[in-house]
Amino acid sequence: MAAKETFIQAIKDGYTFKGESVKIGAAMLDGEVVADAGIYLPLKTMNRHGLIAGATGTGKTKTLQMISEYLSDASVPVLLMDIKGDLSGIAAMGAVNDKVTDRYQKIAMEYKPAQFTTELLTLSDQKGVRLRATVSEFGPVLLSKILGLNDTQGGVVAMIFKYCDDNKMPLLDLKDFIKVLQYIGDEGKAEIEKTYGKISTTSTGTILRKVIELQQQGADIFFGEKSFEVDDLMRIDDKGCGVISVLRVTDLQDRPKLFSTFMLQMLAELYASCPEEGDLDKPKLIMFIDEAHLIFQEASEALLQQIETIIKLIRSKGIGIFFCTQNPMDIPPSVLAQLGLKVQHALRAFTAADRKVIKQTAENYPETTYYKTEDLITQLGIGEALITMLNEKGIPTPLAHVMLCSPRSRMDVLTDAEIDGIVTRSKLVAKYNQVIDSQSAYEILTAKLTEAAEKSAEDNTPKPGQKEEPSTFEKVANNTIVKSMVRTAGTTIVRSLLGALGLGGRTTRKKSGWF
Repeated sequence: MAAKETFIQAIKDGYTFKGESVKIGAAMLDGEVVADAGIYLPLKTMNRHGLIAGATGTGKTKTLQMISEYLSDASVPVLLMDIKGDLSGIAAMGAVNDKVTDRYQKIAMEYKPAQFTTELLTLSDQKGVRLRATVSEFGPVLLSKILGLNDTQGGVVAMIFKYCDDNKMPLLDLKDFIKVLQYIGDEGKAEIEKTYGKISTTSTGTILRKVIELQQQGADIFFGEKSFEVDDLMRIDDKGCGVISVLRVTDLQDRPKLFSTFMLQMLAELYASCPEEGDLDKPKLIMFIDEAHLIFQEASEALLQQIETIIKLIRSKGIGIFFCTQNPMDIPPSVLAQLGLKVQHALRAFTAADRKVIKQTAENYPETTYYKTEDLITQLGIGEALITMLNEKGIPTPLAHVMLCSPRSRMDVLTDAEIDGIVTRSKLVAKYNQVIDSQSAYEILTAKLTEAAEKSAEDNTPKPGQKEEPSTFEKVANNTIVKSMVRTAGTTIVRSLLGALGLGGRTTRKKSGWF
């Protein structure tokens, strides 16, 4: 009993906060829920980022959904990356059943079904608000890192941006970038090299291949106008709740290059656009990235460094990033070290490699005398997790085995009719879904090349009443010296042929009666 009381006191001391917090469950000891040991999330440190990990079917996505609901209640806007397509139900009312009722009774909480103000976003042709960004907004450095270019190739990209800036040619979509790339390697090479220096055709060819690779993953849909404004992710509804934006990216699982491109641009835009806030009482925005391994799957070393830098710095803007993945080892160590909240659902040990991962995972959590962490990770039930976070002083809380709340919204997808209803009511759809094709680098260069071709054709066409200029062949053929040379050569050839036939020479010609 003394050990249990000590445990309860340790949880209360570690998870009681002065500032605003939300209860997400209750601690467990020896497989039983300790209702008095509530687990709370302090809103003040939610910008310190986090990780939700665990094997398939252990409840990761529902934990993500549940935390998003409580953040919305606390007037914190949320952005969800819906990779599997099962988060849209957050816009619909949840349903009461025996399992949910029993869970809430165990953790001494009341279940209140709810639905949340939701905006559906998309990167493709799915229903929802279209997210786009222009090539210019990426800038030469970020675009070079996304394409995986070396320093020389990155220099060519920087020169393209400089040339377009100097000549007032907007780079809006990939079509613009490709047109300029082709121009500087062909018709405009002399013009460019005179002002900006030599350009290697090998470099331009490599860059073009990298851009085409990005196009093959559907990047043409993402690059262009109208650019999405990140302020539209930070809205509060009429009831004072944070709007939950669900980015439906179910069709991007086989296109990790495009997904990582979007994510890096979004993080960079948030960092560049949002002012420094310091330590706020609660964050301005929380972003949950489900199936986070897709970001890092094909990322170059330079791209990983860029992500790490943004993760380190963006918390000062009042923004928190939460990664959701099956295996915590999917996250690079440099990024993992920046995550203050860790929610670890069950892992399964089927192979020696699995056991090694479990051991490494256990070592990432605070030491505890109440649990055997390495063993417990494999024994967690659905909706249970090991949790530790940073308290308001930035100190890790004690490790706790937690029975989590279940979501209060629908734990299933929306119907097509419900999706249509949300899209129809959305003010952002009217703002962003119209097709815009402004005059940009492609149109400007195409007009320039067309004009040059027409001028060249006009210069080579004889004007009315003007004698047509003889061709080079005609000039040579009509030259008197050439004519004389041709006659001489012809006579010589005839003589040679007659000689070869035995008809040559003065004597032969007389005998033959030719003269």
